[in-house]
Amino acid sequence: MEFNTMYEIVKSLPFGEYQTVYKEGENAIKLFRPIKKFKNYNPIKNFQIFINDGARFFRPNHLRIMIDLHLRVRSRPELKNELLKAFDAIFYQQDPDEVLDKLSNEKFEHNLNNIKLIGNLSQLFIIEQDYNYTAESKYDPCTLFYQGWVRQSIDSSKEIDNLVMSICSRQPPATKYTSFENKKQKKYSPDNLPPYYQ
Repeated sequence: MEFNTMYEIVKSLPFGEYQTVYKEGENAIKLFRPIKKFKNYNPIKNFQIFINDGARFFRPNHLRIMIDLHLRVRSRPELKNELLKAFDAIFYQQDPDEVLDKLSNEKFEHNLNNIKLIGNLSQLFIIEQDYNYTAESKYDPCTLFYQGWVRQSIDSSKEIDNLVMSICSRQPPATKYTSFENKKQKKYSPDNLPPYYQ
């Protein structure tokens, strides 16, 4: 879905109702704005993301993106650059369905979900951070922390357990994946566009 359209759907979500924003076969992404108020969450902005995967219905987290992309590169290393370009395009607000159209025809021996679902999920995590993140961040835009880990998950030769441990311990991604786009970094240079990190 187009970025601004998805953003408007998120902002106008009704309370207590599920809304499907992506569907392909038995796979779907649904959004939900809880009626219940949660501590440290603005109830008007708080929304939850769910995956309907056949009989399974669950809330994914950011690690699903990182693990899926890492597995894809392990099974098809020759597609690493295509994956990097595609997920950077999603970060820059291009439609995941269009960006991933070509890659959706590729076979990956290892992955968690179809690639368009992963792309739409990534778009939603970017929107979630942009819409909800209110704490002081070392990144400007704050979504760059997430995107840095997306890039590192695709590009890094680290083993998946070590990579996930770094993410879970809230370590920042390697600076080479964010430095030229982070307005809070001395190296900030908007003319240096991805893939400057390769």
